[in-house]
Amino acid sequence: MNTTSLYFHIPFCNRRCGYCDFNTFAGMKPFIHQYVEAVCQEIKIVSKSTNTTINVGTLFFGGGTPSLLSVSQYQAILETCDINFDLSSTTEITIEANPGTVTQEYLQGIREAGVNRISFGMQSAHPEDLHILDRQHQHEDVINAVAWSKQAGFEHINLDLIFGIPGQSLERWNQSLNLALAENIDHFSLYSLIVEEGTPMHHWVARGLLQTPDDDLSADMYETAMDRLSQAGYLQYEISNWAKQNEVDNRCQHNLQYWRFLPYLGFGAGAHGFIDGIRTENVGGITEYIQKIKQNNPMDFPTGPASEPITRLSKWDLMQEFMMVGFRLTDEGVSKLDFQAMFGESMESAFGKQINQLLKNSLIEQHPQAESRLRLTRRGSLFGNQVFSQFVGNPRL
Repeated sequence: MNTTSLYFHIPFCNRRCGYCDFNTFAGMKPFIHQYVEAVCQEIKIVSKSTNTTINVGTLFFGGGTPSLLSVSQYQAILETCDINFDLSSTTEITIEANPGTVTQEYLQGIREAGVNRISFGMQSAHPEDLHILDRQHQHEDVINAVAWSKQAGFEHINLDLIFGIPGQSLERWNQSLNLALAENIDHFSLYSLIVEEGTPMHHWVARGLLQTPDDDLSADMYETAMDRLSQAGYLQYEISNWAKQNEVDNRCQHNLQYWRFLPYLGFGAGAHGFIDGIRTENVGGITEYIQKIKQNNPMDFPTGPASEPITRLSKWDLMQEFMMVGFRLTDEGVSKLDFQAMFGESMESAFGKQINQLLKNSLIEQHPQAESRLRLTRRGSLFGNQVFSQFVGNPRL
């Protein structure tokens, strides 16, 4: 039975990092209490607008800095979810956290509230990299946060790392990887730095204050990580994600929901949702979001009072997105059987030309354990955008 996932956007930060282009705000902490009340109200409104009880598989609190919310505020949100949704099948509740904002007592509290997975933004172990990224923590904070999380009984712990940082050498990247691996956790997410237009970092690079990240060096760092993590017993199951291989499934179940093209609802300012072929997005501003929830203008499910106009995807749009997000799953890839069941036609009839070209270029391969599946090759993982671009915004051939 497929379940629905819930995403909660917590857009508050003590300060914005120089590379960040997410929907986040500094200097807005006085609004946290009203914001949490609005999120709880949005949950109630959306749950009442559907004719069936929503069976929830995973919950994810992203940001921003979700660890700025108090334990009691998480208790309020989770209790509201428990009253308004069916959480009997819920297996994973994740919170993202800044390692410099948590205490042992706090982590114990949110674990007791029901959160069982935590993701820390380590980014790097080196002060030089953290300074360039405008991060406020030190590596010692990561060590403490992970140790406290283990003591609190978190079932899963993830560390985010960033490579391709201006001035970062391959040696320094290797040192960060080794220090991260020394934490003996079950999951890593590794991201190549993208200098987004409009961010302070983009301004610094444009003015020559920082060097432009080197694409070739970034590729070397990515390949180094692929080899190092594989040697350490981690399975790369997605372009940017690795899970420890043991008797437990350590993959992030919430993100698998996205990549398997399954439904999720978004709550909070700027949150996105996807259900029944409809994409939803809430207004981005904190005060605007709070005001929209208070007004409670009637809306049809899956939208809520703070929703922007919906995007209803065509069958062709859905087919393309199925392929694009599915190919991100480097281990399982895309299923021809699932495609046929979902769209009533074969994958070859829709994308035969693209698939043949990608096979010819050794960017994808037949899955060795399942002939009904296609997945990225190692080369395809390195040049993923060449694969994904085949399934974005193209007319049907």
